[in-house]
Amino acid sequence: MHNAAMWLAFLAGFSHCAFMQIVAVLIPMGLTGPYDYIVPAGLELAPGDIVRVPLGRREVDGVVWGEARGDVAKEKLKAVLTRYPVAPLAKDLMLFVDWVAQYVMAPAGSVLRQIMRVPAAFEPAAPLTAWRESDHETNSRPTRMTPARERVFKALKDGAILPTADLIHAAEVSASVIKGLAEAGFVQQVPIAAPSQFQLPRHDLPGFELSPDQAKIAQVFRETVAAKAFSVHLLDGVTGSGKTEVYFDSIAEALAQGRQALVLLPEISLTSQFLDRFKKRFGCLPAVWHSGLGASDRRNTWRAVSNGEVRVLVGARSALFLPWSDLGTIIVDEEHDSGFKQEEGVIYNARDMAVVRARLASCPVILASATPSIESIVNAQKGRYVHHRLLARHGAAKMPELKLIDMRVTPPEKGRWMVPQMVEAIKATIEQGQQSLVFLNRRGYAPLTICRSCGHRYACGQCDAWMVEHRFRKQLACHHCGLVEPVPHECEECGAEGSLTACGPGVERITEEVVNLFPDARTAILSSDHAGGNQALRQTLEQIIEGDVDIIIGTQIVAKGHHFPKLSFVGVVDADLGLGNGDLRAAEKTYQLLSQVAGRAGRDRTLGHAILQSYMPDHPVLQALVAGDRDGFIERECMAREMAHMPPFGRLAAIIVSSPSPQEGLNFVRQMATKIPHHPDINVLGPAPAPIARLRNRYRYRFLIKASRDAPVQSFIRQWLAPLQLRGGLRLSVDIDPYSFM
Repeated sequence: MHNAAMWLAFLAGFSHCAFMQIVAVLIPMGLTGPYDYIVPAGLELAPGDIVRVPLGRREVDGVVWGEARGDVAKEKLKAVLTRYPVAPLAKDLMLFVDWVAQYVMAPAGSVLRQIMRVPAAFEPAAPLTAWRESDHETNSRPTRMTPARERVFKALKDGAILPTADLIHAAEVSASVIKGLAEAGFVQQVPIAAPSQFQLPRHDLPGFELSPDQAKIAQVFRETVAAKAFSVHLLDGVTGSGKTEVYFDSIAEALAQGRQALVLLPEISLTSQFLDRFKKRFGCLPAVWHSGLGASDRRNTWRAVSNGEVRVLVGARSALFLPWSDLGTIIVDEEHDSGFKQEEGVIYNARDMAVVRARLASCPVILASATPSIESIVNAQKGRYVHHRLLARHGAAKMPELKLIDMRVTPPEKGRWMVPQMVEAIKATIEQGQQSLVFLNRRGYAPLTICRSCGHRYACGQCDAWMVEHRFRKQLACHHCGLVEPVPHECEECGAEGSLTACGPGVERITEEVVNLFPDARTAILSSDHAGGNQALRQTLEQIIEGDVDIIIGTQIVAKGHHFPKLSFVGVVDADLGLGNGDLRAAEKTYQLLSQVAGRAGRDRTLGHAILQSYMPDHPVLQALVAGDRDGFIERECMAREMAHMPPFGRLAAIIVSSPSPQEGLNFVRQMATKIPHHPDINVLGPAPAPIARLRNRYRYRFLIKASRDAPVQSFIRQWLAPLQLRGGLRLSVDIDPYSFM
């Protein structure tokens, strides 16, 4: 049904319910639909109102969802307790909840929980306490006047009203001085509203100087925002082409229209440089939203988004579920990044859901990337998205030169991981006063620890995975469940002391090699394990930008959107990593990652170059990368997927069953296999143990559903799962359009 028609029907049904004094309330729990509640006399409710209701013996929050279901007798219904003094959820946000729930096959209440994770925001902030002189006669002062009291009266002269902290600072007194004057009746408290912590970005400041190609695209973005209509734009530009500066014009137009703008980034680490560029363009910082925010900041931001006080916000994927009241544009930067896929709870891809959110809000969405996903490129080829390309770097910068080193012919020296050509390139770069980046997409010191005496390998006690040594922290860690153990002094199997050895390199081991080779160089390591958390990571990024680092050693976190002006050389230690794991998107992900990493070099005026170490230099992905033949790579990848009827030319869905007992899970999936419905365009593969068969002490089995592009996958799965009942410790999750196959 058309959105407008859906909403009219919604309101019509709601009006009927209102007359009957009954409303349906959706509760943010794993519930498939809303429950009916009576509205007490004198309480007026509307769709989207956030309310407090009884549920069993508890009281919970919920949202008025509209038409009563009518499946419970009126005399058995409980009454709504109260309505919170906060703006109701917008109708397009409510439609978004229902759409997401239907598409990803999650309970609507679970999707609503993504919006309502900040219950403190439902109550208004307590007013600040401020002070002013009491209403005494003129020149009335305490009998005992001290210098401190004199300063208080001076600060409050001419009717001034100051918050407690400001008065203490202005009068240079302690709180006890103010308290004494209050008890004597000479000053009195008054409530004042808390000042906003969110500044209004200016749309009328001069923008960045754009090239003709950039300006042409920016003008299109302005026009689409001004039109207040839905459209999808793929901003496809090489690294360093100025995509951010171009889509800033869409934000400027949204601000000029008095509407809101949302920018989604895949990594918190990307926000630091983005915020600096934003402030330069718009005069102040935007609001931010990510898991690192404190409770108070989350509360204030949620409420400010709801009431329209926040005009621009940059955030992680969950920012899509903030209570936006008037979205004017959505930007998904690094749209190809797998970090936009939520893998637990409500499983969704924020990139795809951003397109749906924009359609419901009647605003344009911009997907930006130097290496767009195959899905987005095919959508552009089929005319679903408007395709904008920036084929050159901005200004005088040129694309870096790439060179493959065949490690079968030129191996590293014994005990090292970098080939001599890479070592020489780093040395020359330092001598030129430039920076080098050494890249290895593997965290920790080594991926495997083994005993030389008995051959014992250290594995996670909760997962089918090896423990990764983190030598800097003196720990062994599982990167799947988070289990951490100290590095042992002796083998747990044979008891031999000093027999444990690290196998293979991680980014910490490469750092050790770099420090040994270049002891006088200033080094920095960038990894998601960065000591000190996000704040320390931002400080390290600032040091790199300022030129206070000579050699950067990093994992994939360095590949995403960073601009290091003095970085001229990139060395990739293992270009083969990821090519042989059997993942549907292995070739695509490898091409994207290596292209992004190499693209960090030479983004300013210095010509950049990169060396890629490989044992498979003839691999089509690496050959296309070195030749700069992205279009050829995409054409071949699309042809292979189309022949195999794989996404985006077909559809996939995954069903994962897990159990604390391997036999219990196996019995259940065997039972499931006997109940698979028949459909000519849908094929079910499995059940089979998941690639990581044991995760967090739960045994996992997977079905993979392969279907034609137009097959009714969700209906098929609903029909299949409807008669099944989960008992004991069994859990079942559905992943529509899976990205991870682990």
